Amino acid sequence: MTFEDCKRFVFGLLVLLTIHNTYGQDLPPEKPNIILIMADDLGYETLGCNGGDSYPTPRLDQLSEEGMLFENCFSTPLCTPSRVQLMTGKYNFRNYIGFGLLDPSEKTFGHFLQEAGYTTCIAGKWQLYGNARQQKLAGGRTGTLPQDAGFDQYCLWQVKELGSRYKNPTVEMNGIGTRTFDKGYGPDIFVEYIETFIETHQNQPFFVYFPMCLTHDPFVPTPASSEFENFDSKSKTNDPKYFGEMVGYMDNVVGRLVDKVNALGLRENTLILFIGDNGTDRKITSVMKGREIKGDKGHTTMAGTHVPFIASWKGKVKAGTHNKNLIDFTDFLPSLLDITGQTTQKKSERTDGLSFYPQLLGKKTKAREWVFCHYDPRWGKFEPQRYVQNTQWKLYETGAIFNLQKDPEEKFPLQEKDLPRKTKSLIRQFYQVLENLQ
Repeated sequence: MTFEDCKRFVFGLLVLLTIHNTYGQDLPPEKPNIILIMADDLGYETLGCNGGDSYPTPRLDQLSEEGMLFENCFSTPLCTPSRVQLMTGKYNFRNYIGFGLLDPSEKTFGHFLQEAGYTTCIAGKWQLYGNARQQKLAGGRTGTLPQDAGFDQYCLWQVKELGSRYKNPTVEMNGIGTRTFDKGYGPDIFVEYIETFIETHQNQPFFVYFPMCLTHDPFVPTPASSEFENFDSKSKTNDPKYFGEMVGYMDNVVGRLVDKVNALGLRENTLILFIGDNGTDRKITSVMKGREIKGDKGHTTMAGTHVPFIASWKGKVKAGTHNKNLIDFTDFLPSLLDITGQTTQKKSERTDGLSFYPQLLGKKTKAREWVFCHYDPRWGKFEPQRYVQNTQWKLYETGAIFNLQKDPEEKFPLQEKDLPRKTKSLIRQFYQVLENLQ
């Protein structure tokens, strides 16, 4: 099946599903549409709106100018831990069962939004069911399939099969199964699927979760490059020289979705959120505000965990706002619940996060005083770590203390006895957080 044939089939399928599910529901939706976009391995320093000097990101810069730019959003250092935390609103010590796996017993934001009357869609990277090795390391446990994680429709790379995520991608879609798209490009297939979904479901509340494949390695040519046509997708190419091109394509893909929402007249009823899942790849060095920053994905430094976050909602989020408050990935699920008027009722559904929804509306509300991370990657040679931080101070469970403003690379650990009295009091509070969260 060619890419064009599959695209026509998918469009027809979505139309039929819409006719079946939304007959008689032609009134404008009472609840806002939500689009959550997450770039892969894209640290804070890569975007122009954050002071990045290395890569043009005009569409994301524009999105930040039209909404709220968060300056202190923190993820975990690695993809699966971040995704599990984001989707469930819980710290990893509660529900992380292994790299590449999402515990099937967990309730995700997909489930919650389905219960709120939303039609849900996911496209991009899955990587939560686990391959044979990952399942073996988890004691024979399997992860979760997208249809069991609260998503009505999906178009994903790496569900059960691997294959390419970029040129000639291997993609699984509901109602179609797994296909390899000859001459296709994964990010284009994903965004076209989402565009069709949005157009088809524009008259009812929808939730789109777009965990992108870009800008994860392998670093290879994009369709914007003259090298793309003759590039062999089966080659072992992984050259950092293509990273900037991939950032540019990622930025363009985000812009395409914004344009689709605008073209359909949905911008005033659609909240668009953009984040990165962890720091930039360690093979990449970028420049931000004149300072070189080496990506530190997998490690717990600022360059491994400080990620971009932009929120845009025309008429609701004040344009050009800069938000300095702390945000961590457990905060997204309770924020979505707040936006859709839901609360968690069962103890098993309670989250660790704090809703930032009032902040989007410019209301005075409680903000985070610290960010906590329980990091148990079970992948590569990365070591488990537990720590608490704010924008200046960081305390590891080992007792190591760092001044992040003076030492973002964490090269010079400090002794508590040498700290000012006020900072000692803060560090004691951090110790209490570590004691309570285990």
